[in-house]
Amino acid sequence: MTFTAAAHGERLGDPETPLAAVLDGLAQGQADSGVEVRLVLDHPRRRSVARFRTTLDLARRYAGQGVVAIGFAGAEEHPLAPFPEVVAAAADAGVHLVHHAGETAGPDSVREALGIGRAERIGHGIRALEDPALVAELRHRHVPLAVCPSSNVALGLVPSLAAHPLPALLAAGLVVTLNTDVPSATGATLPGEYAAVRDAFGWDDDVLAGLARAAVDASFAPADTRRRLHAGIDAWLAAPPGVSPPAG
Repeated sequence: MTFTAAAHGERLGDPETPLAAVLDGLAQGQADSGVEVRLVLDHPRRRSVARFRTTLDLARRYAGQGVVAIGFAGAEEHPLAPFPEVVAAAADAGVHLVHHAGETAGPDSVREALGIGRAERIGHGIRALEDPALVAELRHRHVPLAVCPSSNVALGLVPSLAAHPLPALLAAGLVVTLNTDVPSATGATLPGEYAAVRDAFGWDDDVLAGLARAAVDASFAPADTRRRLHAGIDAWLAAPPGVSPPAG
């Protein structure tokens, strides 16, 4: 599972201290619960190139403590044109790149994330459906889309859950994962999101398991973690209705 931590703006000072505190807390939580957590450091698009370099420095420094990626977030009307050199530096350093795109803006936002942004995964991406050529590119490159249906509805980007393009994204052969976005504002939990799409679209457990498997494969988790998660999904799918599989 990947959590997103927003990099602080220039006026808030050095973000290293709060990041270290978050990572310490997550490490303690993992020790107590066994739940593994990795962080993506978000860079608001409106912030400066210098600030992105700071975010990249943090990602490098804390890579061994749970930071796995950086990415652009925030208002999509702010272009990525100023950032190609520092994005290239991130890629050269082996830092994964994931960007929000194709949520409030159209297909060009996704193309920019794939091009200048070198995105390995797209947050949202639902408006890619407006461009068949882009859909074909995403399908060919197997770029995962982290789709957040309840958030899209809450923000008024989609009129209702039943009208959400999630089924169309799957029907187009795209790699789709199910996620929450700003759950503190939407009230959505990840289990609740699975239940909501099951009810909205009449999906069975095989479809839900497929979404979960796609999320595991799209994550930057270690190989042994991915194997364990896949085994857990298989056990859940094989368990009789109403019976929880043994914890693995």
